[in-house]
Amino acid sequence: MTAPNTVPASPAPRVNPLQRLWLRELGMERLWLRPAPQPVAVPAPQVVVSKTDSPVVEPAGAAAAPVRDVAAPPPAAAQPQVQTPVARAAGPGPGLRNGPPPKPAPKAAVEEAAPAVIPVAEAVKNANLDELREQVLACTACGLCGGRRHAVFGHGGQPTRWLVVGEAPGEQEDRQGQPFVGRSGQLLDAMLSAVGMSRERDVFIANVIKCRPPGNRNPKPEEIAACSPYLMRQIALLKPERILVLGRFAAQTLLGTDATIGSLRGRVHQMKTDEGREIPVIVSYHPAYLLRSPAEKARAWQDLKLAARLV
Repeated sequence: MTAPNTVPASPAPRVNPLQRLWLRELGMERLWLRPAPQPVAVPAPQVVVSKTDSPVVEPAGAAAAPVRDVAAPPPAAAQPQVQTPVARAAGPGPGLRNGPPPKPAPKAAVEEAAPAVIPVAEAVKNANLDELREQVLACTACGLCGGRRHAVFGHGGQPTRWLVVGEAPGEQEDRQGQPFVGRSGQLLDAMLSAVGMSRERDVFIANVIKCRPPGNRNPKPEEIAACSPYLMRQIALLKPERILVLGRFAAQTLLGTDATIGSLRGRVHQMKTDEGREIPVIVSYHPAYLLRSPAEKARAWQDLKLAARLV
């Protein structure tokens, strides 16, 4: 590097009276007659190679820029957003590319696909009664499994003459894992005994829903859809002579109707199974309702006698 040149100080300009007058009119008298600046060091011109490889000479007196290697990349803050012809000729820069996008990297060979969820109806179609029980006890097909103590598969005698279908487990059923326990279960046993039936000998008792809904609310449609294949498979395996349905919700679900229980009871309905069998269905009141409304026990007794007369 050469030593900077020193520019000698110039003498103060001399003006005649007429020039002074003109300078005063133009407002430049003080600026023009200002004392000359002290000598300053002027750096020697530097040669900077631009991206087009053409040498550019910076004028003397311009602000001195730091000297850097022309082969070094510019600082990060000065990186261009668009490639110049020189950059394209040299190849793509950081974050820039030419040609088609790269193909995605193949997945690792060890990565396994997530196991497919088997619908309940598909899972139970070949199950026997013991296998079906195990599937019910381990079922997680809907959200009710998260709040249950026990799933209630059902209980009763085999071969099955009557299948009694209730709505859903209550608090006591959830605690014990058995259908129709407590006061409503005692009333049901007395009703069946009055027509010569026993749950230990020839009656199997089950529910439409196998887990207790919170607060004993009615099950939601998605819960019914998830759980009803279990009941349909129970019917196919048990092959009951007749079905006694207890409660409005159970009757509407099993018969696929929204009719009131008052319009459904007192007559015989027919349920057709997937195997083509037709099973007579009798609708009556739920024992828990009879405990709250004893006057309806007479109608429930008529329903039981109607079921018992079926051949």
